Amino acid sequence: MVKIIGIIGSPRKKGNTAFLVEKALESAEDAGANVESIHLGEMEIESCNACDICKMTGECPKDDGINHLLSKIQEAHGLIIGSPVYFGNVSAQLKILMDRSRPLRSDFKLKDKVGGAITVGGSRNGGQETAISAIHKFLLIHDAVIVGDGSPLAHYGGTGFAGAAGDIETDDFGIETSKNLGKRIAELSKKIHE
Repeated sequence: MVKIIGIIGSPRKKGNTAFLVEKALESAEDAGANVESIHLGEMEIESCNACDICKMTGECPKDDGINHLLSKIQEAHGLIIGSPVYFGNVSAQLKILMDRSRPLRSDFKLKDKVGGAITVGGSRNGGQETAISAIHKFLLIHDAVIVGDGSPLAHYGGTGFAGAAGDIETDDFGIETSKNLGKRIAELSKKIHE
């Protein structure tokens, strides 16, 4: 059975991004995947200080749980990465994970893993696609396989519109694109890895 991990890159514990990532994971589970969510806002992770030790050892020398998280990501077959949109880009929490993922780039440990993005902006055109682009670039640099939501309109991924926590629950478009993304990641992960 394929394993899909949902990474919630929001500082909010139960925010709009978490809601959409969980919807995508439910859809992936319905498609036959084993799923797990990881909430970066619940972790105490430090930013990268460019010491380059990971290039020599394959692990980050900081003892803050990032190496455990990178191991989980490496073991997964698919990744659903979600972020709120801050000034047209991903959250600081997600950017820290991206920067500290260098150990996974040696020998391209994410090669052929299926990945997709979910973002939530404060307006319908609130930077969701630019933040998704940042996530897609991250996945490309790791040689992962990027998918959109797989709908007839082929969106970039899940795109939500919400302000206050809980607003996302009425965004049918955001929910639908996120569910479609979860299903697509599960289906393609099964084709590649089973």
